[in-house]
Amino acid sequence: MAFRIKRVYEQADAGDGIRVLVDRLWPRGLKKVEAHLTLWMKEVAPSTSLRQWFGHKPERFAQFSRRYRRELAGNAEFAELRRLGRGRAVTLLYAAHDPKFNHAVVLQALLRARRKPAGT
Repeated sequence: MAFRIKRVYEQADAGDGIRVLVDRLWPRGLKKVEAHLTLWMKEVAPSTSLRQWFGHKPERFAQFSRRYRRELAGNAEFAELRRLGRGRAVTLLYAAHDPKFNHAVVLQALLRARRKPAGT
């Protein structure tokens, strides 16, 4: 499984493969045609309450990661992402500013680990 992550504002390229937006909200200032999306999977993103609690504070990232993994347990879109990645490149697109402390990092790690989220 080849899962990459990339800010949705970055230029699309041929190596991206299947481009999947994994944010619940549409990225600010971006026109849909400019995103070059294959899919938009809103339900694989963290819940609104978890996202707001996290607030992109690095000191909360470890706890955010644990909570987010629990949210992904039994998530149909997570299972679909796993299927999409079988033998194909998939780029998970996110809008957050921080490339190190965001939900796409957690999602990519889970997908690459080939294990189920916590609680399943």
